[in-house]
Amino acid sequence: MSLAIVWFRRDLRLQDNPALATALSNHQQVLPLYIHAPQEEAPWQPGAAARWWLHHALVDLSEQLGGCLLIRSGDSLPVLQEIAERSGAAAVYWNRLYEPAAVARDTEVKQRLRVSDITAESGNAALLFEPWEINNKQKLPFRVFTPFWKRLLEAGLPQARDKHTDLRSRIVDPATFAGIEQRALESLKLLPSTRWDSGMHAAWQPTRAAAEAHLEEFLATEVRNYAQGRDLPARNQVSRLSPYLHFGQLGPREVVSACRRERQAAAEFLRELGWREFAHHLLFHFPHTAEAPLDRRFSSFPWRDDAVALQAWQQGDTGIPLVDAGMRQLWATGWMHNRVRMIVASLLTKNLLLPWQAGARWFWDTLVDADLASNTLGWQWTAGCGADAAPYFRVFNPVLQGEKFDPDGGYVRRWVPVLAAVPNKWIHRPWDAPDGVLAEAGVALGRDYPHPIVDLKASRQRALDAWSRVK
Repeated sequence: MSLAIVWFRRDLRLQDNPALATALSNHQQVLPLYIHAPQEEAPWQPGAAARWWLHHALVDLSEQLGGCLLIRSGDSLPVLQEIAERSGAAAVYWNRLYEPAAVARDTEVKQRLRVSDITAESGNAALLFEPWEINNKQKLPFRVFTPFWKRLLEAGLPQARDKHTDLRSRIVDPATFAGIEQRALESLKLLPSTRWDSGMHAAWQPTRAAAEAHLEEFLATEVRNYAQGRDLPARNQVSRLSPYLHFGQLGPREVVSACRRERQAAAEFLRELGWREFAHHLLFHFPHTAEAPLDRRFSSFPWRDDAVALQAWQQGDTGIPLVDAGMRQLWATGWMHNRVRMIVASLLTKNLLLPWQAGARWFWDTLVDADLASNTLGWQWTAGCGADAAPYFRVFNPVLQGEKFDPDGGYVRRWVPVLAAVPNKWIHRPWDAPDGVLAEAGVALGRDYPHPIVDLKASRQRALDAWSRVK
């Protein structure tokens, strides 16, 4: 019987999976394979939080496949060649990735397999459109989001495709083939050796079923409030679908399909899905931006080198409550509310004048939804050096942002509990509170909570002066 290998990567689902669908259409049997090859993603190997998610997502995928997911590690090409030879596979199918290292690797794999008379084909499971399918009127890549999104809407957002009814009967157990070694998932050592992940266990279920439940609940309840609610970090009015989309446990076409019944209410939410598309569009066409600014003027920007300030920011000890709340939420749960992501990034790049790459690296290691395209777009947007970027003179004031979007201090009180008794008036600027107010709240600055590490007004002017030297 004709057999095909389906090479799973960040498409860890069975529904709306083009590689799997093609294999089932063209062959009688399918051998599902996952290859752990982080060295091939250098210098952006998955961070610690992403590895935690990946472990549990692979457990879930294997269960959906009846325990028949073949797990290996090593360089992808020789592993694929070995498995194809030992299984007699006629073809290998996978879904595309768009990071520079992955594009180079996959191009070589496809060429080498075809030389060996093995069919090698790839599909699109991660995006609504391929990055090369959407261009401006000059046939060039977009660099501004609004016309990009308008073009996507004109093209028509695609819906989810296939549903498999006889999948289990056509999945082959790798134990069927002599000489094919099965590695235990635990041998990949994706989980932390010191158990700092209890907060992530409490916050997440990295399964396909949880992804479906999150989407269904969001569309049934909070999508109508999304336009306003997405800016309020103390409230659960966002979808929290980003890690499921990153690992492909949920596909963007599936999200579009689910939004059909709430089409008008979901318009703003779908626009955020467009931002995700835009991020991949930019990274594909401008691959250097993972490390360097799209706006070349920022190549000579006078960033500071301050390890002490960077560590205070990373640990949520800046003395600025909204920033510290966000950084502590990130460390505890592997996720941070998007409004707060912009605020903490602005403090790092503008008030502290530290390079956006340092922030991008920290997010990369601590976010469960760490996605190179989205991470790059977000950081360059806030730093003012990317496509469709916030102007450099836009400096988020974390005090004003807190008073506007966390007016009762609920978010700060949850993640910086030492400030829980500080009145609303002072919760976002405790350094301005009268000594008696702080004493009554049981807070002594410098003892229980740090003094601010930077003067917000003076550091804003310093940032503007630095920008004036390169603009």
